[in-house]
Amino acid sequence: MSAAATATADTPVAPKKKGKKLLFVIVGVLVLAIAGAAGALFILKKNTAEDDYEGEESSAVQPVDPKSAPTFLPLENMVVNLADPGGNRYIQIGLTLQLQDSATGDAVKAFMPSIRSQILVLLSKRTGEEVLSAEGKDKLGKDIVAAVSDVMGYPVPKDGAEGKRRGPANPVQAVLFSSFIVQ
Repeated sequence: MSAAATATADTPVAPKKKGKKLLFVIVGVLVLAIAGAAGALFILKKNTAEDDYEGEESSAVQPVDPKSAPTFLPLENMVVNLADPGGNRYIQIGLTLQLQDSATGDAVKAFMPSIRSQILVLLSKRTGEEVLSAEGKDKLGKDIVAAVSDVMGYPVPKDGAEGKRRGPANPVQAVLFSSFIVQ
């Protein structure tokens, strides 16, 4: 019996050594994985910081001051018949006005029926070919800025006189097209 008792006593000891060895291997692998991940993160952060530093030297991009950031005022989509012969073409357009500040946005909202009417009249005078060209879209955007400015009572620069005009800047800064479909 004593040999059997010795055999049973040795049997539990051997798996514990194997279990401890497996535990040490797993812990070692985890430590190496964490160290590798930390090293990779350090290298990536270092490269990103260098790229950011180089980008600051080469570009003149300034962060936008939230106090002077523009306000965007989306208008409802409009569907207008174009001035094409036969009257079979129309445009569906979505516009967003870029305004100087939120106070201008509130003022524009007060004049919205007049502004929409002016935009509809402008669109109905255009042909499909005019609005589909890049120059036509640019001119349409400028004409809409002029129409909104006129309704609001803001001074509108004439073509070519933008650089020469002195005085306060127009609070209606731009027209952005969110959708533009001609059929």
